[in-house]
Amino acid sequence: MSEAPSARRDELDARHLGAEHVERYLRRHGLTAHKRFSQNHLIDGTALEAIVAAAEPAGRDILEIGPGIGILTGALLDAGARSVTAVEVDHRLVDHLRIRFSGDARLTVVATDVLDVDKSSLISAPFDLVANLPYHITSPVLHQALGEEPRPRRMVLMVQREVGERITSPPGGLSYLSIFVQYHAQVSLLRVVPAASFEPAPRVDSAIIGGHVLRRRLSERDEQELWRLVQAGFRERRKMLHNVLSRQLPLLGKERLADALASVGIASDRRPQTVSVEGWLALSAALGPLP
Repeated sequence: MSEAPSARRDELDARHLGAEHVERYLRRHGLTAHKRFSQNHLIDGTALEAIVAAAEPAGRDILEIGPGIGILTGALLDAGARSVTAVEVDHRLVDHLRIRFSGDARLTVVATDVLDVDKSSLISAPFDLVANLPYHITSPVLHQALGEEPRPRRMVLMVQREVGERITSPPGGLSYLSIFVQYHAQVSLLRVVPAASFEPAPRVDSAIIGGHVLRRRLSERDEQELWRLVQAGFRERRKMLHNVLSRQLPLLGKERLADALASVGIASDRRPQTVSVEGWLALSAALGPLP
């Protein structure tokens, strides 16, 4: 006879995590982690509680990506989430989640690759994005979540530590992804989570990042111009900005580019990774439509 859904749900709360416990749970239910889906199950109750505390899910509609065996899912529901829409690509885990949480109507498990669907078919605004993201989809998920409507109200994400540090970096260590995320959201690195906090343990540490999503500051057309400019700049991120943009956008003309840089106070020998979001916005406005 199978276990009651309520008993199975309680097995993986913050009080009952740990490598041995999670390994035993996976064996009992015939589940193994698939490397191609970057499945690393959280086994650190303190880290789990930190995600939930940052998410403040009570009374909120939550979109969760990559719920796995439902460790974070259960914690969000237990903390009073109004609803959780969990998107899982692994059909074995979809079936498991639906059985484990069968008594809770607040949970909807969607069997799909989140990158292949329109978010509006999954959830309506306002909602929050809370997830222990598979490493290999972090960048495309962030581009989809922030660049396409509906956008979350706020987000709390577990990501690879290096990515989290890059996303939240001040000028000097910026990347295209940093500029993209910081344009759309006010984010900070909340906590470093060591590799030993997962089963199986990944090769690198993770980090929890979180923050509020900002209102769009530009029209869709002006955003497209901004991202075209930023992408051009970061194709050679360690070269001088004037030289990079002259090569990547040759139709701009060196004189027009030099005048625009001077007008917004950006030295021509600056490197792209040293220019803030506000600097890129100002430069894009000064240049106007790109040829």
